[in-house]
Amino acid sequence: MSDRAALLKGIRAWLVLFVVCLVLSGATAFPLVHELRWTEDLLRALSVPEHVPALTDWIEHVRRGLDTADTDYPFLLYGTDWLAFAHLVIAVAFYGPYRDPVRNIWVVEVGMIACAGIIPLALICGPLRDIPFWWSVIDMSFGVFGVIPLYAVRRKIKRLEALETAGAVTAHPARAVAT
Repeated sequence: MSDRAALLKGIRAWLVLFVVCLVLSGATAFPLVHELRWTEDLLRALSVPEHVPALTDWIEHVRRGLDTADTDYPFLLYGTDWLAFAHLVIAVAFYGPYRDPVRNIWVVEVGMIACAGIIPLALICGPLRDIPFWWSVIDMSFGVFGVIPLYAVRRKIKRLEALETAGAVTAHPARAVAT
C-alpha cells in the first residue's frame, strides 16, 4: 500500500469514527424522556444510588423536569429535536474531507474549533442553567474527546498535502518553479 493510500485509509477511518459518534450523540437527543426513564431504571438496577447518590438525584431531577415539559409544554422539547438535527447536519459536512481531505481540511478545523467552544459554553451556560459543575465537566469531555480524532485527521491531511505537493513538484518541476 502506498503512503498516499495509507494516509487516506487512516483519515477516512478517523472520520468515520467521529461521524458515528456525532450521529449517535445527536440521535440520543430525540428520545430524551424515554432515555432518562431507562437511565434511572438502570442506575437503580446497578445500585448506583447507594454509591453515587448525586448522580441519581440529578438524573431523577432532570427526568422530572422533562416529564413536566413533555406533559405540559411539549413544544420545549422541540429545541432538542433541532439539536439532534444539527448534529446530523454537521455529520454530513464531514463527507467533504472524507472525499477530498486536502481540499476540505477547513471542515476538520471548524470541527476542532467547535470542540474547543464546548468548554467556554459549558463553563458559562452551565451555572446560568443550574447545571452541577461535575455535569459540565462531562459535557466538556465531549469537546476534549471530540478533538482527538479531528487532530489526528488534521495531522494526516497535512502529511497527505505535503506528499501530494512533493509528488507534483517531482512530476512537473517546471510548474513548481513558475509558481
